[in-house]
Amino acid sequence: MSLREECGVFGVIASTPIDVASVTYYGLYALQHRGQESCGIVVNDDGLFSSHKDLGQISEVFSSETLSQFPNGTMAVGHVRYGTTGGNSRKNCQPIEVNHQKGRMALAHNGNLSNAVELRDKLELSGAIFHTTSDTETIAYIVTRERLRTSSIEEALSAAMNVLDGAYSLVLMSPQKLICARDPYGFRPLCYGKTDDGTYVVASESCAITAVGAKFIRDVEPGEIIVFSKNEIVSRTEHCKKKNRKICAFEYIYFARPDSVIDGVSVHEARLHAGKILAKVHPVDADIVIGVPDSGLDAALGFSQESDIPYGIGLIKNKYIGRTFISPTQSTRLNQVMIKLNAIESSVKGKRVVLIDDSIVRGTTSERIVKLLRNAGAKEIHMRISSPPFLYPCYYGTDIDSSENLIANKHTVEDISKIIGADSLGFIPVSELCELCGNNDFCSACFSGDYPTAIPSDTCKDRFEKKLSEAKK
Repeated sequence: MSLREECGVFGVIASTPIDVASVTYYGLYALQHRGQESCGIVVNDDGLFSSHKDLGQISEVFSSETLSQFPNGTMAVGHVRYGTTGGNSRKNCQPIEVNHQKGRMALAHNGNLSNAVELRDKLELSGAIFHTTSDTETIAYIVTRERLRTSSIEEALSAAMNVLDGAYSLVLMSPQKLICARDPYGFRPLCYGKTDDGTYVVASESCAITAVGAKFIRDVEPGEIIVFSKNEIVSRTEHCKKKNRKICAFEYIYFARPDSVIDGVSVHEARLHAGKILAKVHPVDADIVIGVPDSGLDAALGFSQESDIPYGIGLIKNKYIGRTFISPTQSTRLNQVMIKLNAIESSVKGKRVVLIDDSIVRGTTSERIVKLLRNAGAKEIHMRISSPPFLYPCYYGTDIDSSENLIANKHTVEDISKIIGADSLGFIPVSELCELCGNNDFCSACFSGDYPTAIPSDTCKDRFEKKLSEAKK
């Protein structure tokens, strides 16, 4: 099992009506790695919203015919989802749309609220009726409630941020404005850019900015609200610097695309540096360094550069199969590992191999990969991991809601090495993460247990589905 991705958000605002649906489509395509369960686009044509959302990847949900049915517009919001809270059903597709007394709103969200249960309970007791089981609807409700009390959508969002806790990078669209906001910790990335014709785009990662022909301008600061309208751009900073910055370290290790830059740090360079750190702290005599495609390749190159052990291609990935963790059962997931990866016998046969991957969660996928290399004739397999051992749950958008299935929580490094069949095993020390993150303050709670927020009262991923089931009894 690998970690599941977050979600990806995208927004666009132009001075005159253009094909914003297609711009959003290509932006979401660049963010597909962040979520493969569902996706959606909402287009704003002079205050009229048109939307299409469904389960599946971008190319499955949006055909050329589907895109052609969108009108030209001045704004659009898009989302790709992997549900770290809430089930995988069409009702949880984003962006969420809300019609209210003062207008309408479309909202796309990346992250998890750590106080979602408490907020939702209060809303339900006040008469709110929920249609989804994701915490994004909680955000939409609170913003809408505040909008009915305030003079503008940005004032409403600012008021909502006073009660939201945890991880949220948001792109919000009203009839006249496109707004983005990042939680005061800055757990999840968010940035914006501009095309040559003056169109602004907002995205979870810079790779989506460049994918639509825009130039990256800057990251949204933790706690910042940026309001885009036809006439101006306004930055609101009343929530900035209220918390210590806590960008998720795993954005650099695995989640983000290597060609993205997050908070001034190149993801590719961070992973390259991770490999170099591994070579220093866990050296080994070997003949070849290989990476697990795609997440281990950059770190493998860094390990090779630091150790002077030749870098090679030892595993080939079938690019036409979905990620292994999407499979609903463990047996299916194991079968997909065999279909997804194949060893190159001529590269590894009779050799001492250094195998680089980004993480070990359950250990089952690592065990299968080691076995593939053994069957291909590898003489020795020394596994190196470009993250520390996962010991604790994550409550901020990573799909680790319990320690129960974390192999490192129950076994020593030596034990894990034996379980997966490797000759040796080494992880990056938590103390070295600061170098990967460009000395930015970062969240390492899943490695250290040091949580920036209060631990949620109910940590189950499907907590809202469970609540609905219990209510029906």
